Amino acid sequence: MAILECKNLSKRYGKKTALESVNLSIEPGRVVGLLGPNGSGKTTLIKLINGLLTPSAGEVLIGGQKPGPLTKAAVAYLPDRDYLADWMTVQQQIRLFQDFYPDFDADKAMEMLLRLNVDPNQKFKALSKGTREKVQLILVMSRKAQLYLLDEPIGGVDPATRDYILDTIIRNYNPEAAVVISTHLIADVEQVLDEAIFLQNGSVLLHESVDDIRETRGMSVDRYFREVFKC
Repeated sequence: MAILECKNLSKRYGKKTALESVNLSIEPGRVVGLLGPNGSGKTTLIKLINGLLTPSAGEVLIGGQKPGPLTKAAVAYLPDRDYLADWMTVQQQIRLFQDFYPDFDADKAMEMLLRLNVDPNQKFKALSKGTREKVQLILVMSRKAQLYLLDEPIGGVDPATRDYILDTIIRNYNPEAAVVISTHLIADVEQVLDEAIFLQNGSVLLHESVDDIRETRGMSVDRYFREVFKC
């Protein structure tokens, strides 16, 4: 059974169409790249899946259910911007996640944080941008969710931090779950992807395995993306 299905999913803001008749199906155990230029609808799609927006038409199903309290317990979501309170310490944020999510593994989170030499008693606002991104990702990946939605998890950080973040994603997600990574940094994430979805102007241009893209097009996903979306 697919962990995520989008059926004729559309989202409009007044006269502006952000998504148009999106049809997708993602199986458990897959790492999927949601790829497209800025304004292609990636963040809108992730917010619809997470239940933060209401579709204008069509539907989203997570494990066969529409987004709601039950699906929120199955979805781990990393937004594309800081979402934790600046005044809280890292330790307090761990306790907060522990209170909110029964599937949160506090020991796992602490182990990863200590490996990074992050002081749990430090306040979030005292951390560097790269360390804040790592902390937020670690909190999300310390859940045993069925679907991980990661919106630009490597945007704005240095290459070494990107490598750590991608390694954290692959090593720590539930193998019976699916991971959706929204990004425009394709060369950095291609190595960890099983499938790629190309979004253009709110529509799905392509949804294929990365192996099929390489074999049928004779080029990497990154190079093919550049060919498709070149100015």
